[in-house]
Amino acid sequence: VPKQILEQVLRELRPLCIAEQLFIETFFQLSQNSAEPQVLEVSTSSPYSSLFNCMLFFLRPEEQTAQLLSEIFSSLDPELRCFLDVCNRAHPFSCLQVLVTLNDCIFEMWGNTSALPSSFLNTVLGNMLLLAKSSFNKCIGTLCKEIEEAKVPSKLKVGILPSVSRFEEFVNYSEAVFRMAQRRAELDKAHLRLADSVFNSISSLSSANLKGSTDMVMMENFHHVHCFLYQKKIQCLEGKKREAKQRYSEHMEKYVIRYLGQPLEKLNHFFEGVKARIAQGVKEEEISFQLAYSKQELRKVIERYPGKEVKRALETLYRKIHKYLTPEENLFPVVWHAVEQELLRQYQEFQDLIQRCYVGSGITMEFTMEDLLSYFSSITLSS
Repeated sequence: VPKQILEQVLRELRPLCIAEQLFIETFFQLSQNSAEPQVLEVSTSSPYSSLFNCMLFFLRPEEQTAQLLSEIFSSLDPELRCFLDVCNRAHPFSCLQVLVTLNDCIFEMWGNTSALPSSFLNTVLGNMLLLAKSSFNKCIGTLCKEIEEAKVPSKLKVGILPSVSRFEEFVNYSEAVFRMAQRRAELDKAHLRLADSVFNSISSLSSANLKGSTDMVMMENFHHVHCFLYQKKIQCLEGKKREAKQRYSEHMEKYVIRYLGQPLEKLNHFFEGVKARIAQGVKEEEISFQLAYSKQELRKVIERYPGKEVKRALETLYRKIHKYLTPEENLFPVVWHAVEQELLRQYQEFQDLIQRCYVGSGITMEFTMEDLLSYFSSITLSS
């Protein structure tokens, strides 16, 4: 496990580097309190003479210490870089573990008064942290591209998209890794980037050639994202959670209105025409004098919808919804209730238009509001 290995390396490396730093400062009498450059002369009898060949360095004490330590631990930086590279190749998300471990280690060193805040190890780990952040950003960029370019399944029931599942996988993994982390600013930014990508991925379905309703698939996936974010309770994604709920509601409304109006389709078309004429300035009492919207034409349309035909159409609609909705989201009761409410609303609207535009005609629908309610109740109970 990269995290455990790196933690062990840092535990063993930290006291070694600090001890070596203290030894150098004591041995060469390098005062960390002095701000003036000092002359460092390494005698020929010193074990460090081979490093500098008795050269004189006009450097500040901390610079002298850092120079000596960088020579002593010359292999440390490349070895750590190599380790990070191996981690990245071993698992695509290992950069998260490395980032958390380095962040926590540096925070611990800064908060530990016994450690030297300007130590050589701080500099090395700071460089490694920058490298880890770069790897993390590349990982997120690759994942965003993967999510946005994910292919839509060709099967009859599309269900939850691969891009949504991939987003969930990363969030679950990253939250587990960052659960006890000292800071999570990088992760919060990544979550927002990925959420934007998954929303774009779902929205791109509007141009996809799906076998089922596009709005249905978008409704299910935004509902799934909302439920997932509601469970995770991630502060930075609260706005995305609300947006997902809004988008889910919008697409359910479109799905119900645009694709589930078949039970009263011709009545819908007739009264849409009536409303269009009124909007164009035709008076309500003059609508019946329009050839296409005369009392005779209205009776013809109404005759096509006796109660038994409406119930049969609703039964067909019930089976259609059940066929295409995926059971995992458990949205069927919600959608079926929305269909019921929409048809009841349409019925009431039709009745109001008849009363306003065909006054005294005696024309009524061949089924009542009570009939509609009984049809829905009967279909639901018999399923």
